Amino acid sequence: MQEHHFSLLQRETEKLRNDIDKMRSELRYEIDKVTAGQRLDLNLERGRIRDELAKQNAETNELTNKLDREIHALRAQLEAAKYDVIKYCI
Repeated sequence: MQEHHFSLLQRETEKLRNDIDKMRSELRYEIDKVTAGQRLDLNLERGRIRDELAKQNAETNELTNKLDREIHALRAQLEAAKYDVIKYCI
């Protein structure tokens, strides 16, 4: 009788161990799946930010070049005005 009871306990223990291993495996799979999803989202966001930064850098360079051209044109106008003033004063 005791051996039968012990045998039942061993089978139940083994069944519980198998269930725990199965749950552990399923949990590990779900964690890996969530982690992979988060990693993908992070990489996509990183790429989006990189693209936005490149766009902003291009716009900044374009504005800098425009300002440089305008400053150069203003300096040329100023030099021409100085020349005209000197020409009329002489």
